[in-house]
Amino acid sequence: MKTLTRRLTVVLAAISLGAIWVPAAFASCANPTNEAHVAPQAWSGRGELAPSLLLASEEGGGPTMVGLWHVAFIAEGNGPGLPPDGVQVDNALSAWHSDGTEETVSSRAPSTGDVCMGVWKQVGDRHYKLNHFGISFDPTVDPNTPQGFADIRMDITLSPDGSVFTGTFTLQQYDNSGNLLVEIKGDLVGQRVTLGTTVANLLGS
Repeated sequence: MKTLTRRLTVVLAAISLGAIWVPAAFASCANPTNEAHVAPQAWSGRGELAPSLLLASEEGGGPTMVGLWHVAFIAEGNGPGLPPDGVQVDNALSAWHSDGTEETVSSRAPSTGDVCMGVWKQVGDRHYKLNHFGISFDPTVDPNTPQGFADIRMDITLSPDGSVFTGTFTLQQYDNSGNLLVEIKGDLVGQRVTLGTTVANLLGS
């Protein structure tokens, strides 16, 4: 039981739409080790990935991932003790740049590591892959020493009008020696942020 509890605590206080949830909940970009961070009430309901170096105008004039996105990470297919199917494990803002780089800010507590950076590549018609990394901290153990890297992989498809994307994610949390501590997977839903987006839109209302 102690081992299971420890495993749960390394789940990202969570890989990142929908309603804003408790910042200490499982996050996409890193993972704290306080058991409270993965309490059920905190869960609101692969080839080489080099930068694409393509400007939006070079993608054939069609829709592009370049821009700002509001992203929901929904758990799916995880084992016992991990977030159950259908719960939202992160609520993030993600910026995709035309040079093939990406940045995500999670809704988790900044002290645990809420920023990820990555690279993306278009691999097909409106089909993209992303590899990004975050650095995890557990402020209850040592606020000055990283706990380890989190690696989040995404495989997504953009809608024909470029306003929505859907796909899957896999999040792997490692310790400082490169040992895998936990893996979380699930589905993604992204909504493009525009000049007309409001807080109500971000809250799903």
